[in-house]
Amino acid sequence: MKNVLNTAAVWFAIVGGVLALMISIVTMVNVTAFGLDKLARLFDANVPAIIGYEDFVTMIVSSAALMFFPYCQARHGHVAVDVFIKMLPSWVARGVNVISGIGMTLLALFLGYMMINGLIEVRSDNTLSAILGWQIWPFYVPGILSMFLWALIAGTQVFEREAHV
Repeated sequence: MKNVLNTAAVWFAIVGGVLALMISIVTMVNVTAFGLDKLARLFDANVPAIIGYEDFVTMIVSSAALMFFPYCQARHGHVAVDVFIKMLPSWVARGVNVISGIGMTLLALFLGYMMINGLIEVRSDNTLSAILGWQIWPFYVPGILSMFLWALIAGTQVFEREAHV
């Protein structure tokens, strides 16, 4: 089970990385177009920027950012108070890991639940992006899946024997 969850986390992070790369490329193109437009105006011409750039970036960022959470959790990349924990007995570190694992699991489940509520609301309202007119609700799906994968990973880590501090 752990290998399946870790593999899924890796794939989520890869897709999140590809989305982040797409954001970077679109941003570079848009910034270049903006600069070229300033230059073209000197010659009474224009170079249009990407129409709907803000819509695209906003919706893709909302998906991409959350896709890294499961990978971070799988690699124990969450915040740990190493300085203090290392000075305490191992059973204390284990206790902190169990409590933080339960807390992370509950947090991820709560966020996933709230995102489902948000998806239902924007879908029922037929909410569209301002410029491109895209449906917004599909962009909730990667985040919801990420939250539940994060919860699964954090939940399984509660049962690991070794303390990761």
